[in-house]
Amino acid sequence: MKKVIVLGANGQLGKTIKDYSPSEVIKFHFFSRNDLDIVNKNSLKAIFKDSGFKYCINCAAYTDVEGAETNTEDAFLINAEGAKNIAEVCNTYHVKLIHISTDYVFDGKKNKPYTVTDQTNPINQYGKSKLQGELFIQEQLKPHYIIRTSWLYSLHGKNFLKTIINKIEDDASLNITTEQEGTPTSCIDLADFIIHLIDKDSIPYGIYNFSANGNTTWYGFAKEVAKNYNSKKTDSIKPSGVFKTLAKRPKYSVFDLSKTERIYKEINTWQKSVENIVKAYKG
Repeated sequence: MKKVIVLGANGQLGKTIKDYSPSEVIKFHFFSRNDLDIVNKNSLKAIFKDSGFKYCINCAAYTDVEGAETNTEDAFLINAEGAKNIAEVCNTYHVKLIHISTDYVFDGKKNKPYTVTDQTNPINQYGKSKLQGELFIQEQLKPHYIIRTSWLYSLHGKNFLKTIINKIEDDASLNITTEQEGTPTSCIDLADFIIHLIDKDSIPYGIYNFSANGNTTWYGFAKEVAKNYNSKKTDSIKPSGVFKTLAKRPKYSVFDLSKTERIYKEINTWQKSVENIVKAYKG
């Protein structure tokens, strides 16, 4: 039985992983921010000491992209210093780290999918804080997996898919941006990949891109949600080129998945993953 600690247990990915337990081969131990503050290294040490954890899945993050522009100190404290603390404690207690990062470490100026070795250049404070966390982990800990993912959605918490469904329920007309191109990623798919890493226990360490296959815009994503939830409502969703935000967003953040596909064959198209989640949502 592999003992695995999950940090950030109340986020959408943490809750999705919780849906998978109990497992015959993995024993998960879930900690939310209220249970364990990753900024407090002594608290981390107290939990990790004599725990027998083999893996740590770090889902804990400051994820408010807009908020990070004004609460920059908090974003760096959690996404950078917190990640550093986790890496140091994992190193001390010989725990392998699976850390969730983001497409926002890139500037979006490339016109073909980003590989794991492409030059990073974040254009907002959230992306900068997440990149610093990545760098701290690489400095502090050899046995690590950094998973860069994009446009996460799930059955839990607040996310784009659930927002669109709620708007459809309210008969709202929607204008959704076409300015950004990327790939929606189901937390169920990402959790499956994480569990695959733990089950195999022999996959080379390093950075991996993970998303669904294919790409779209937020407008295309919204239309696909509507098509699967209530196809009569698709006409209420209109494209918009205007999307004013405080934080700059990468215009293009599609991933090259070739490295991931060498060790994992179960990657869905983004359309299939949306269909699966909407079916689950509808029960």
